[in-house]
Amino acid sequence: MSVDSSRRIIVLRHAKADWPAVPDHERPLADRGRKDAPVAGRWLAGTGIIPDLVLCSTSERTRETWKLFAHELPTRPRTVYEERLYEASPGRLIEVVQEAVPEEVGTVLLVGHNPGVQGLTEVLAGGFEGDTLTRLRSSGFPTSAVAVLTLDTPWKAVEPGVAHLTTFWSPKD
Repeated sequence: MSVDSSRRIIVLRHAKADWPAVPDHERPLADRGRKDAPVAGRWLAGTGIIPDLVLCSTSERTRETWKLFAHELPTRPRTVYEERLYEASPGRLIEVVQEAVPEEVGTVLLVGHNPGVQGLTEVLAGGFEGDTLTRLRSSGFPTSAVAVLTLDTPWKAVEPGVAHLTTFWSPKD
């Protein structure tokens, strides 16, 4: 892939988690989360947008979300479980993309946590106002929601304002 080709970042917030008496990192999905994650995977598969690489937080709820989501895709992309995605700020998420995504990857999917995933989506699309971004800002970034951003820069050059938010979907849609 040439560096001036269009690329995509798919941002997935983990599905609804339960609140048992365990450390936050070990929280599993709630029943609703186990139902919503495959629905989100089917939605993405239906768009025809399939990631080449997945960067997933190491938390139990993100790993479980990804497993259920991935089962609905026509092919399973290479997956990297990345500790830095747990409770990451938008700036940290951008650093991970810059450092961990090889240039030959056309589409990367990040499985993470709020408020970081909403912040990342807003920061990357910051220069491009539109109905989709307005909807995201008014509704928040619910569990199992998916944002698709397009950009025309090398991964190492990802920075605020370089992307366009093309799609935002949540299980409520």
